[in-house]
Amino acid sequence: MTDLKLDKNTIVAFLADIFERRGAENYLGEQVTVTEHMLQGAALAEQDGADDELIAAALLHDIGHFTSEFGTYAPTDKTDKHHDTAGAHVLEAFFPPIITECVRQHVAAKRYLCATEPDYLGQLSQASKHTLSLQGGPMDDNMVAEFKLTPFYKDIIRVRIWDDQGKVAGMPTKTFADYKALLQKIVDTHAAS
Repeated sequence: MTDLKLDKNTIVAFLADIFERRGAENYLGEQVTVTEHMLQGAALAEQDGADDELIAAALLHDIGHFTSEFGTYAPTDKTDKHHDTAGAHVLEAFFPPIITECVRQHVAAKRYLCATEPDYLGQLSQASKHTLSLQGGPMDDNMVAEFKLTPFYKDIIRVRIWDDQGKVAGMPTKTFADYKALLQKIVDTHAAS
């Protein structure tokens, strides 16, 4: 599947293949796999009544862990792997900006929430605290003000919250296959616009 030329007709199959081949990998030392984590994000978005685009953003927010040229995360890492920008880069030709910006900015949203919500940092898992230190730590006041000007900033925060909550061992979810039609509809609509 890696030799596949990506276009609007193959991107969903490409993403499905990634989930199939790599999704059983441990998610950053958490109690869930990468697939379980991303499917939980989508399930939480659905439970919150999110629209299809935010469900897709929650589902795909960590796809960059599989596509980053810097490799997958390990608890011993001393530098950031930039999975946020890597994931957005893979998706941006096929998905609308609301999705790609939620993917691109979900790390920035963690840094923002650490700076603006007094209890947020304490609620992060050890793995999230470790990656936060690699990603620049909480934002300063200027960064906070700038982040609030980011397009879709409130949606990005929602995706981040689902990201944080999607680490529950054994949580029932749909499968990636259950989201393929939703993803293809979004890709087709975006291609037509």
